[in-house]
Amino acid sequence: MHTLTTLAATLPAHLRADTIAPATETVQAGVFLVGPLLIGLPLLSAAVLLLLGRRADRWGHWLGVLASAGAFVAGAAAFLALLGRPADARVVVVDLGTWLDAGQFQVDAAFRLDPLSLTFVLLVTFVGTLIHVYSVAYMEHDDSRRRFFAYLNLFVAAMLLLVLGDSYLLLFVGWEGVGLASYLLIGFWNHRTPYAVAAKKAFVANRVGDIGLIVAMGIMVAQFGALDFDTVLGGASELSEGTATAMGLMLLLAACGKSAQFPLQSWLGDAMAGPTPVSALIHAATMVTAGVYLIVRSGAVFDAAPTAQLVVVIVGAITLLFGAIVGCAKDDIKKALAASTMSQIGYMVLAAGLGPVGYAFAIFHLVTHGFFKAGMFLGAGSVMHAMDDQVDMRRFGGLARYMVVTWLTFGAGWLAILGIPPFSGFFSKDKIIEAAFVPVDGQPWRAWVFGTVALLGAGITAFYMSRLFFMTFEGQRRWSERSDGSAQHPHEAPRLMTWPMIILAVGSVGLGGFLALGGRFVTWLEPVTGHVEHEEPVLPAWVLIALTLAVVVLGLVLAWRRYAVSQVPVVPPLGTALTRAARVDLYQDSVNDALLVEPGQHLTRSLVFADRAVVDGTVTGVGRATVGLGDLARRVQTGYVRSYAATTVIGLVVLVVAVLVTQS
Repeated sequence: MHTLTTLAATLPAHLRADTIAPATETVQAGVFLVGPLLIGLPLLSAAVLLLLGRRADRWGHWLGVLASAGAFVAGAAAFLALLGRPADARVVVVDLGTWLDAGQFQVDAAFRLDPLSLTFVLLVTFVGTLIHVYSVAYMEHDDSRRRFFAYLNLFVAAMLLLVLGDSYLLLFVGWEGVGLASYLLIGFWNHRTPYAVAAKKAFVANRVGDIGLIVAMGIMVAQFGALDFDTVLGGASELSEGTATAMGLMLLLAACGKSAQFPLQSWLGDAMAGPTPVSALIHAATMVTAGVYLIVRSGAVFDAAPTAQLVVVIVGAITLLFGAIVGCAKDDIKKALAASTMSQIGYMVLAAGLGPVGYAFAIFHLVTHGFFKAGMFLGAGSVMHAMDDQVDMRRFGGLARYMVVTWLTFGAGWLAILGIPPFSGFFSKDKIIEAAFVPVDGQPWRAWVFGTVALLGAGITAFYMSRLFFMTFEGQRRWSERSDGSAQHPHEAPRLMTWPMIILAVGSVGLGGFLALGGRFVTWLEPVTGHVEHEEPVLPAWVLIALTLAVVVLGLVLAWRRYAVSQVPVVPPLGTALTRAARVDLYQDSVNDALLVEPGQHLTRSLVFADRAVVDGTVTGVGRATVGLGDLARRVQTGYVRSYAATTVIGLVVLVVAVLVTQS
């Protein structure tokens, strides 16, 4: 059962689809039923692989690959169907019927297919499929490879549900599914205690963010009696500013948890404990992008709450600098890339906080980042494969001549994240920097502050990513011997690993320019983000481009002189106070321990003491008093007649004395 519905005319312009072509209603309906199929294929595959157990070990990984590839084909079919419709009819809701019916409160099980959701669908399924293929070879010798692919497919299915759901409640189901899958994958090798701890840390940090989404949904139910996007986003403009601000801040808290933004960013570096393909999937196509999706999808709420919108920009600005500074001091190749992800997501959050002028650019950078970051993580996995799972870049060097394909593909991602034209990052990140320099509400100071932060972040990014590239592939080799004392022999990865890297590298090179041509990507998102007239930044666009390239080249040259030309010490030097702080993630764990863990422990101990001293003490005291009274009564009941007679005589004497006293 399905119906196709248009959005109500009361929705804001950036969410309105006024017509659906009635002539193709039946044909389009059949195509759009791929919504359930998109989620069903990877979800069914995960169930089969988990339920069959060891019986699926020989072929389970290929089932996982086919399920992900099938979801991509279904997503591409939906994309082509939507692309064939008029621009004002590219918001389609596939209603599968009533899900929850509680009196006046009702939630339908429905999928929303629009340019925003399908952009995520294509990114998740295409990049996810490449990661699946890569994983076939990467996990070849792992006894639990079949279970690994089951978890990968569960991850993909949850992320697709998150972006396709037509209500905050259905989004929340996918939101929690992503959290569960990430926990299972980060802790996949949970027989190693640090890996299990890392998985728990990610799970707990995300639960803190989830409280924000739950509270936001509570506000929605209180205000609208509904959780579907049409009702909530359509009525957001009529909310009081205080209510809209509260809702926006709670949605931001949720986004901070999933996207590892300040102050809930501490879990991301530890999440590298999982197998490298997991890192690629989390950092490129799923999980950390969910927070950006939530903010952009909820654009109407933030547009009605300028204060919450400003906080979004501040959080993004802090995080992009935080991640960049941490990345400068990391010697672990995966943790350096993790810091990079934190910083780049900060750019996206900053853009999303700029309002309609930045929504499309946030998603644009999210897409290009998905390709070049996935490529670099898979490249890091290739390096680890060649170097017996070492991750210390100080023990690499000179690998370019031994791993040409990995060097070239990783180099494409490196140049893309730097924003060197014509690589993808130039077209997406530079647009965010330009948007940050646009005055908001006639306040040029905001443009100068946030624009300068974005520009500074580009320079630091160029330094630490060039540091990573040069320490790994250039300069003199600094390889250590294997654990058995034999010499290292770096080698290129097998084809199942290199081909996904090559395809992602092609995207790193050309995807940004293709999507930017004629503003086609921004135009594609207009049914969701709305049409925005171009606004001039406080500096001419060509000046901003020149400044950005200048700081990028400066960061690159500094890294080249220090890590490519000069000898890199195998043992890290002591460094400055800032370097030492960056090595321990700017003391984020220490701050969390001081602000949350230790007070929580003291509170718990206090409650335990109160429970034992007051609650248990009261109960125990009553019991002891009862026993004492019983003991006294037992002593009176001796069983001797003379004792009872003596007691009676004493009682009579007391009674007589009392009567005489009262009468006198």
